[in-house]
Amino acid sequence: MTSVVVFTRDLRVRDNPALAAAAASGPVLPLFVFDDALGAPARSPNRQAFLRASLDDLDRSLRKLGGALVCRRGSFVDEVIRSALAVGAGTIHVADDVTTFASRRLAALERAAVGVRARVVRHPGVTVVAPGAVMPGGGGEFKVFTPYFRRWSETSWRPVVAMPTQIIETEGVAGATVAEMAPTVVGMPAGGLAPGGETAGLARLKAWVADHLHEYEVRHDDLAGAATSQISPYLHFGCLSPLEVATRLRDRAGGGPFVRQLCWRDFYHQVLARRPDASRADYRPRGDRWLDDDDAMAAWTQGRTGYPVVDAGMRQLLTEGFMHNRARMVVASFLTKDLYLDWRAGAAHFMDHLVDADVANNQLNWQWTAGTGSDTNPHRIFNPTLQGHRFDAAGDYVRRYVPELHSLPGKTVHEPDAATRLACGYPAPFVDHHE
Repeated sequence: MTSVVVFTRDLRVRDNPALAAAAASGPVLPLFVFDDALGAPARSPNRQAFLRASLDDLDRSLRKLGGALVCRRGSFVDEVIRSALAVGAGTIHVADDVTTFASRRLAALERAAVGVRARVVRHPGVTVVAPGAVMPGGGGEFKVFTPYFRRWSETSWRPVVAMPTQIIETEGVAGATVAEMAPTVVGMPAGGLAPGGETAGLARLKAWVADHLHEYEVRHDDLAGAATSQISPYLHFGCLSPLEVATRLRDRAGGGPFVRQLCWRDFYHQVLARRPDASRADYRPRGDRWLDDDDAMAAWTQGRTGYPVVDAGMRQLLTEGFMHNRARMVVASFLTKDLYLDWRAGAAHFMDHLVDADVANNQLNWQWTAGTGSDTNPHRIFNPTLQGHRFDAAGDYVRRYVPELHSLPGKTVHEPDAATRLACGYPAPFVDHHE
């Protein structure tokens, strides 16, 4: 039976349940649709560059198996149905997802498929454990991470799906390249952007596991050491399977603490699946009346707050489309606690620049820091200077991203005095943290 497999956030051939099911049933049309309904963050230069590279890599992998990626652009539902009709497909395979946008799009596809006598089959693959597979006794979602992690760890994971050995290509649909179908992007991607694609993701993971997995627990907060995996963009776009990564690493030295971070990712996906409004509304409202200060927002986004570790994080974001996780917490705390600006503004800025910013992790991590989210402490405030001393003890992270301060020795880079700031052309603190 001919089928269509629609790639979304599963741009890989390894452990891809949707692709495997399609390939096992007969001829397959591998399809990707550049959906015109996606908002501006999805069209940011950083994301588009990474997406295009990932799609090119996916096409090369499919060709080795006998198929080829067909790209379309327009209405997601219309293009998928049109492609299914062109090849006479009775089944459309696609990965399930939890955002409001993805859920509505999949529901619309299912309704449209009924009209052409086709069937939409949703598959797992975006998370290690599917949202809803782990629930508290009374139903709903887990609101606190620790009991979720305990239950998640006890749950039987699905087996890793073998990569198809062959794809039988369909006939009747002319191919279109990624370059021909991709929308025009305004602006240039960050110069330090990671290369996209499953091949690059697997290579990065392999190298990091060999060099750093064993020390992950003690070095994951080391800002200057760059000892974290940096595979989050590959997980977001599905170039790597989170299940395959977790399965391979959980029993290795250092693997437990790392896999716990993948559980955090699943935790937020199960929260968003039950509370899709949490992408834009406070999960636990506490009556904040955020300030409206364009100057403060500009200082934060441009990395000129006068707090070196905050500015280093924000400039890393602008130059690489990535930010160390410890720095993400520090800069988010500074925006919401020191500047008292709305977490949604910070989340939107991250969505514009981070390659790895998916809705579940980005929005709910912001809410965790702001004190409005699940498993949160509204009184948690990160002291940016102390965070710099603790996690960038030698000051190398700050010097790497704040060149004005490159000549300051050691830890003095975290607390330059007024005269030094003036001489270096570095701004005074925008606010007094202690106040």
